[in-house]
Amino acid sequence: MEKLIAHAVVAIHAPIDKVWAAFVNPEIVKQYMFGTEVSSDWKAGSAIRWKGEWQGKRYEDRGVVLQVDPHRRLQYTHFSPLAGLPDAPENYHTVTIDLSSEPGTIRVSLSQDNNLTEQARDHSEKNWRTMLESLKMLLEK
Repeated sequence: MEKLIAHAVVAIHAPIDKVWAAFVNPEIVKQYMFGTEVSSDWKAGSAIRWKGEWQGKRYEDRGVVLQVDPHRRLQYTHFSPLAGLPDAPENYHTVTIDLSSEPGTIRVSLSQDNNLTEQARDHSEKNWRTMLESLKMLLEK
């Protein structure tokens, strides 16, 4: 399962401060992440909650912030009851978001581990790519 990692990458023409804020500011997150309401204090060890509606179903996902390196890396765990699996450590994903500066752009590289099947990985990659493209459009306005 560890090898079934979903990846998504986007280059965003925006200042790094603006890109970083888009991952930790709930008002910005809601604009590009499918209307999700996120809450956390974004400190390592703190809880994260995501609430919203996905494909007609209400959800409340949860996780824990693992690593925060402002303007460089955000890493957290994620569990969604909609997956139909028990709330157990082996059913959590680790999501890692790395930011790096390239000439004129910020490269956002996202990975999500612990996908149970190739189909699940592909589905996650599609969702993350869609989310990152929405983020890019928002920040490049």
